Amino acid sequence: MAENNPENTSPATSEVATPSEEPKNSTKLQIDRPTDFKFHIAYEVYSKAWDHNSLDSVRIKLNELISSLANDENGYTDFYGQMQEYRRDAGGFRSGKFRIETSRKRDYQRTTTRNDRNRRHK
Repeated sequence: MAENNPENTSPATSEVATPSEEPKNSTKLQIDRPTDFKFHIAYEVYSKAWDHNSLDSVRIKLNELISSLANDENGYTDFYGQMQEYRRDAGGFRSGKFRIETSRKRDYQRTTTRNDRNRRHK
């Protein structure tokens, strides 16, 4: 009767390992929390950065970043700010304003009819 065993918990409700149990070497930490959406996405960013970087010094830094996030030592803004230099998939998010050029419907119609007329008479 393994069903009534209280030690038999689902892996989705608990962490796989805590960061304090892991040594400070270059092994990938398994501390994903699938129920915590923000942390789960941050762990995926960490995991991709880990897979793309093979230097031990970089991997140790990545371990420090994710373990400090897991211990709530710094926020997500700090985590992503420090993680930015190790990411390859970052598209360079810009939060500034940029100009979108549009035209009014009537201006567009005038331009197209003028172009069509010129094309017909050439």
